[in-house]
Amino acid sequence: MQKQLIVVGIGFSLMAGCATDPYTGQSGIGNLGKGAGIGAAVGAGAGTLFGGNDWKNAGLGALAGAVVGAGVGYYMDKQQEEMQQSLQGTGIQVQRTAENTLNLTMPSNVTFAHDKADLTFDAQNSLNSVAKVLNSYPESTITVTGHTDDSGSDAYNQRLSELRAASVSSYLAQHGVNPSRVSQQGMGESSPKVPNSNDANRATNRRVELAIIANQNAGAAQQPQQGYQQPQGGYQQQQQQQQQPYPQQQQYPQQGYPQQQYPQQQPYQQQPYQQQNYQQQGYPVYR
Repeated sequence: MQKQLIVVGIGFSLMAGCATDPYTGQSGIGNLGKGAGIGAAVGAGAGTLFGGNDWKNAGLGALAGAVVGAGVGYYMDKQQEEMQQSLQGTGIQVQRTAENTLNLTMPSNVTFAHDKADLTFDAQNSLNSVAKVLNSYPESTITVTGHTDDSGSDAYNQRLSELRAASVSSYLAQHGVNPSRVSQQGMGESSPKVPNSNDANRATNRRVELAIIANQNAGAAQQPQQGYQQPQGGYQQQQQQQQQPYPQQQQYPQQGYPQQQYPQQQPYQQQPYQQQNYQQQGYPVYR
């Protein structure tokens, strides 16, 4: 029985993850399923730490972990979909990692002029869309990282990358993103994507990246519900809607019966009492 709980937890994660990519049309295990599978495995391991029946605790942990993992995966799937739709045609790349992290890459031709840290007009328009999606999905943190090419000194490039990351972070905060969610850092020329061997590659390395990382319990209230869904308003409202009113009882005319007339009783007249006078008889007096 305990082993079955683990199988159910992992099986749930696989069923939850079967999806079709709306952009490629390919079917497979989506990020929701990956998150559920990872959550099931981690939950199973954590369940054994409580002692007692290890198989039982592992099974319960796998079920709980699968639910949490599926919620995070679904949450990030929806955020990725909206981010891709809102940034189409901007040149900003939207990529999903296996760690339930969404990466946005803003190339130099979109964000900044050469050797500058001021956002371009196109970058501001793009960040307006980014801020809107981030505000719709607040259960995540954002790390903004600035990068440069190898032109100039290391110290200068480090400072420039920090200023560019600060410009993006400040703009997001000005458009409603909670500053406590955002952190920033500059990497200078230390993390190039491609070798700085020509101008095209140097332009690729000049970039700002946003790593959107879901919180542990992100999407707990948004994951898709399985089975019967309770109609909005609850059982009581549904019962009131389905209950048919009873037809009013037909009113019948009251049949009048003639009242029987009884002769009125004559009041009793008391006859005056006539006191009779009796003649007092005389008795002889004995002396």
